[in-house]
Amino acid sequence: MDPDEVAETVAQQFRHPGDEPHIPPKGLPALKLSWDIPAPEIPHYLGWLNYWSAAAARAIGFPDPARDAELLSRSRRTATGGWVVRLTDAPLDLDNPAHLDALKRAYERFPEIGGRAAP
Repeated sequence: MDPDEVAETVAQQFRHPGDEPHIPPKGLPALKLSWDIPAPEIPHYLGWLNYWSAAAARAIGFPDPARDAELLSRSRRTATGGWVVRLTDAPLDLDNPAHLDALKRAYERFPEIGGRAAP
């Protein structure tokens, strides 16, 4: 669930073959296309409101109580063992430096998302 501006920014993060050099906007990481991500349970990108199944949470290492206290304060566990995770209290506004920093920190914390982790 993301505002239009965020969805457009996410679309610009995906690296398509032949996009050399590829520099995503706002200092965000480049993401692989879905068919290049090594496992189907790995999320393709981060948004303001994220649903991670139990399998997806395991694949990205969430939650780690020592590292994820901030995210856990805005998360809830589902009946099936998945997680609903909000990155910020209010919907993402990428012109808000605090929101952009939260998004960057989450990408740094979960390098698996978007297929960015080394195999």
